[in-house]
Amino acid sequence: MNLNIKVIPGARKELIKEEGGIFKVYLTAPPVEGKANEALVRFLAGHFSVRKSQIEIIKGLKSRQKIVRIDGI
Repeated sequence: MNLNIKVIPGARKELIKEEGGIFKVYLTAPPVEGKANEALVRFLAGHFSVRKSQIEIIKGLKSRQKIVRIDGI
């Protein structure tokens, strides 16, 4: 399953919202040195109840707009 995700780093709390077919994921991690990407994988693994190894960022490693593949859903 591929998801279009917009990441908002540096938020006060972590949450996910769906708006018009795009998921907005608010993360407390800063957007430096891949910390936001690591937090995104951890957050999505907990939200969808899958292992972190089942989540892969396909596109947008250095962008707020990402395409993420989640296996096992």
